[in-house]
Formats: sequence, structure tokens, C-alpha cells
Amino acid sequence: MFSKVLVANRGEIALRIIRACRELDVASVAVYSEADVDSLHVQLADEAVCIGPSPSKDSYLKPDRIIAAAEVTEAEAIHPGYGFLSENPRFAEICESCKIKFIGPSADLIRAMGDKNTARATATKYGVPVTPGTDGVMESEEEALEAARQIGFPVMIKATAGGGGKGMRPAMNEEEFLDRFRAASNEANAVFGNKDCYLEKLVLNPHHIEFQIMADSHGKVAHLGERDCSMQRRNQKIIEECPSPLLTPELRERMGQASVELAENIGYQNAGTIEYLVDESGENFYFMEMNTRIQVEHPITEEVMGCELIKEQIRVAAGEPLSSHVCEGTPRGHSIECRINAEDPYNNFAPSPGHISMWYAPGGKGVRVDTHVYAGYTVPPHYDSMIAKLIVTGARRDVAIARMRRALSEFMIRGIKTTIPFQQVIVDHPDFIEGRYDIGWVERYLKEREFVASAE
Repeated sequence: MFSKVLVANRGEIALRIIRACRELDVASVAVYSEADVDSLHVQLADEAVCIGPSPSKDSYLKPDRIIAAAEVTEAEAIHPGYGFLSENPRFAEICESCKIKFIGPSADLIRAMGDKNTARATATKYGVPVTPGTDGVMESEEEALEAARQIGFPVMIKATAGGGGKGMRPAMNEEEFLDRFRAASNEANAVFGNKDCYLEKLVLNPHHIEFQIMADSHGKVAHLGERDCSMQRRNQKIIEECPSPLLTPELRERMGQASVELAENIGYQNAGTIEYLVDESGENFYFMEMNTRIQVEHPITEEVMGCELIKEQIRVAAGEPLSSHVCEGTPRGHSIECRINAEDPYNNFAPSPGHISMWYAPGGKGVRVDTHVYAGYTVPPHYDSMIAKLIVTGARRDVAIARMRRALSEFMIRGIKTTIPFQQVIVDHPDFIEGRYDIGWVERYLKEREFVASAE
């Protein structure tokens, strides 16, 4: 086991990793920007090193500063969390060259599965269903339009280096295709420095289902069931649940087996998530992408499967085999997660950074809150707006929904706006209660009726 791990991230995931290290009797090193000097992960780590100014590009996205912090504190390994450098193959290579263990898969695997077009080809090679689409990137607008005609509208335009909903545009017909293609390419170039796009057949009204896998360095791969991430706005997840209300036992078995076989065939190690679209019939599934890191929504898998994925990541990276409870775990109950964001749902979900004058988190049986926030904390404007994850677990889905309803009503935050009012609307809606929703539900709801609720 490592003696010291540097956490190359911020916010709740940094705190989550630090707590896992402490329970494993591993010392932790926090890195932080000038904006995060008062963040809880800085206060609770064994050591902390400032790595630069507030903007991510000058701090959390600077590999040289993170490596320097690891070397000066003599950290043996780096956990990247999610976002920032977590799926950057060059960073993984730098860690290896400096003889610092990167807690995640190899740079080659990150590179292969991080490029969506290559990942689709890999999935196809090993028999995982994919949506009809192009075999490579589009070299010109004319080539793209002809390919779209052959696939058949509607199509989804996707940036090959995309993520987080960036560089994605649906085109419902030929008339709007070129404008959408240019918009996706331009956004991809601005965000990722790579304008390449490919096309997929657009599956209408699908569920977004992802399977959590863990793999060790001894050839063992296990999956820990699925998460339903369909409740999303602009490709950003709002609420996730485990297990999915859509999947049948037979489909769950097929998808889980496909996920394990794909990971085995590519020689995957550490935590990974394989994402699929499931059509509205609930019978067909299609590979979308693989995330070569821990996911934001991993806690609902932990609650249902009775495991601790961050600890398992660290153990596996240290060369230990998968734990028996990970390989042999069986689901128990139902878990739901709400991402609490500092956004104003009454103002088109505009970011709402600022000083938190009051913070009261809910508690009680089956309630978990993962956060780095506290009363008196100032949410900086420089980073992602998520400030907490509210996770509830119950013996049945209806119990979990009732518990989430209660927990959201108890969550008191003053000084900033949050997404809690909108999430209360969702969990009270008959469609959610009955599990009748897909990835377009939120957008349809907002379009069909203005979100009106008391601001008090």
C-alpha cells in the first residue's frame, strides 16, 4: 500500500479521496488554487500545497505544478478524481515517467477509450452494439452531409474529443444539418482544441444507462450494476438512480456481461464506466463511450452494492486484487442522487456563486451528503457549479423517493441560489415516480410549461 497520495482535484471529490486515504492509513496531500485556500479539502488533508491562481488553466490543469507538489511532498501516487486531468493521457504518462503511480488506467487506455470514435471502433470489434454511424471523423462538411443522408435523419453530431455535452448537436433533418455541424465543430475546437466530429444515428427518447466496472492488475474484472442518468439538462446530469427503473433482469445481465467482456478484452485496470443508450422499448442498448475515471455519481453504486469505490481504486493501483465484496457483491435496495448546484433555476439556471450565510444539511436514516461546503464558505465563480451531492437509499424505490423528498425539504442553504427547488418538482412529478422518463424529459418539461415556483 502507498504511504502518501496526492489528490489532484478540488471540492467534494478531493475531500472524498482524502477521507478514503485516512481510513486506509494513507497520508494525503491536497493541492489548491488561490480561490480554494479555505476549502474543506485543504483543511482536512495531512499536507496542502498551493499550485497557482484561481483559474483552472493556471492551477488544476497544470501538470508540472502538480508533479512538483508530489515530488516535494514525496507522494508515491496521484489520484486525479474526475474532471481536470483525470482523463488526460499525457498527465498519466508524466506521472509514470516521474515514477509516481497514476491511480487510474494506463495512458494508452485513456487515449484509446477517451477518443469517442476510437472507442466506438473498439466496442464494435469486441461485439458490443453501437448505434449506426460513421467509421471515422468527417473531413469536410460535404462528406458529413452525405454520411448523414446514408445513416438517415435524425442524427447526432459528436466531437471525437468531446465530453460533458460539449461539441454535441442533434440534427433532425437535412435543412438544419450544416449549421449544427459547424456549431458542434466550432465548440469542440474552442473547448478541446480538436474540431473533429463524427456522426451517429439519433436514438429517440432513450435512457442513459451506465455500468460501473472495476478491474485489478491480476486480470479480474467485475461490474457493479448500472446507474440511470437519464434525468439531465443540456447533457448535464441532475438526478441519478441505481438500479434503473427501466432495465429488466435479462437486459441487465446482457449489458453487464458486455461491459465486463469489453474491459477484459482491452486489458482495463482500475475504475471505469461504460455508458449506453437504451431505446424506449427497453430492449436494445448501444455503446456510447467509456469514462476512464471515477464518476460523480459513484456513491449510489456504493450504497446499493455495499462497497467503497475510492478505496478500491487506491488498493487496485497499489497492486492488490479486487476485494471479495466487490467481486461477489449483490444489490440491496435503491439509491438516488441529486446534484446540488449553485445555480438559479428561476433564471435559466444561471450560475450563482457567492457567500453561504447558512448551511444545514439533511440527515437521518439512509441519507448521505458528500460536500466540501459549510456555513461561511464562499462558492468561487471559477469552477463547476456543483456544491454537494445528496444521496438517499431505501429498501425500495418508493421508499427512496419519499426519503429524497424529505431530505430536499430539510436542506437549507442561504446566500446563494441552488437547484433544490427544481429537483423537488422532479421527485414529485408522476413521470419520475412511475419511472417514465428519458434523456429529453427535462427539456420537454421546461419547454412545455414555464418552471414557476415560489422563490421563498
